[in-house]
Amino acid sequence: MFCERLVVRNSKSADMAEIAVLHRDGYGREEEAGLATELIQSATPTLSLVADCDNAVIGHILLTEIRAPMKAMMLTPLAVDGKFRELQVGSTLVRHALKSAAKRKIEAIFVPGDPLFYERFGFSSPKADPFSVKWQGPRFLAVELKDNALSSKKGKIEVPEPFSRL
Repeated sequence: MFCERLVVRNSKSADMAEIAVLHRDGYGREEEAGLATELIQSATPTLSLVADCDNAVIGHILLTEIRAPMKAMMLTPLAVDGKFRELQVGSTLVRHALKSAAKRKIEAIFVPGDPLFYERFGFSSPKADPFSVKWQGPRFLAVELKDNALSSKKGKIEVPEPFSRL
């Protein structure tokens, strides 16, 4: 599949059905679709971006503010339409999300995900190790958006209730 014009933009309420389908198809289950919908519609501050290809939503990324020893967000879920997975749509969404979060003065981003994918953006498991959360382990990663934001810090990360279903 080819995309003539890819635009990354903030999601709109009109995108919600397409976002839900992306996550349902991408993960093969309802939990991520429900998580994205519930968090976007909640009072919790989120950063919800879509990849729009020729007026069709082909990718979505969600960052949600969390309670941590620094100003931080959790990145999940991320989904891309299967026909566009080899076109760097997911990578484009991650780069845009990190830039947008930095503009919001977010100091660190955490993600439960595939190290092989997220390490290319500076995420690492050792940076996340001092912080306790239910996804603790080698697939829980963090990246600093502000120099030394994670240095010599540790503690519990509290996520909004919808994350309990993952």
